[in-house]
Amino acid sequence: MLWVKSFHIVFVTSWFAGLFYLPRIFVNLAMVPPESVAERERLLLMARKLMRFTTMLAVPALGLGLWLWLGYGIGRGEGNGWLHAKLAVVLLILGYHHACGVMLRQFLRGTNRRDHRWFRWFNEAPVVMLVIVVLLVVVKPF
Repeated sequence: MLWVKSFHIVFVTSWFAGLFYLPRIFVNLAMVPPESVAERERLLLMARKLMRFTTMLAVPALGLGLWLWLGYGIGRGEGNGWLHAKLAVVLLILGYHHACGVMLRQFLRGTNRRDHRWFRWFNEAPVVMLVIVVLLVVVKPF
């Protein structure tokens, strides 16, 4: 079980690294002047590759988490409400990941209407979600 847990932590950490950086690319994309085609294309290439890589990291993170829950029974039984809260936050994280994909497609189509300030705030959400998940898993408040 410790091997599974260790790799779960590694993949979750790596997944979050992508979720932290992708919106920073969106901030830069939102600031690119219309005449800077090469800069826009370079940032779009970076964003596409990072989105693909981040998605590939999310799959084993989720799979290993399910293995810990369903295979080893972590979070089952009385006094494990923390896991239900964690799973709710994981759903929010998946929604955030999906939203990043939607926003990337908007940038690719040239239909983004949000400014860089909006993306700066959007970039804070994964930090908050990660803090909540870590506190739930370590402290197990309920």
